[in-house]
Amino acid sequence: MSTENNKRLMKFFVEFINTASEVLSKELISAEAKFFVPSQTEPLYGPTGYLNIINMMRSGFSDIQWELEDMVAENNKIAARFIMRGTHNGPFFGVPATFRTIEVKAVNFYRFHNDQIIEEFGQPDLLNLLQQIGAIPSMN
Repeated sequence: MSTENNKRLMKFFVEFINTASEVLSKELISAEAKFFVPSQTEPLYGPTGYLNIINMMRSGFSDIQWELEDMVAENNKIAARFIMRGTHNGPFFGVPATFRTIEVKAVNFYRFHNDQIIEEFGQPDLLNLLQQIGAIPSMN
């Protein structure tokens, strides 16, 4: 598995997270994959686990989209920097819809095996997100 191939797969991954396509989830996500999410004490697993992450975000931001800004690849790993954009039009972490727009950065780390993602450590800037929707005071 080449670094260039993994970069190509990341572009399909962005399509997957922006569409929540079940078909792409099964193509790109290993059934044994583990996803470590800051708000969860235990990892989520497989395509269904990742779709749960996307659906949790979409429940608070139905129009959320991720833009891949940069990635660095080495062997079977990729570090990716994203910007998430959306409108807070549903409850999120107990915060009712504010209809504010968000623009939040995230840095995620992926591991690939057999042309599929086998592991992700997601690091969105949740503090900034919660500040943008008014859940906690801004530090400005």
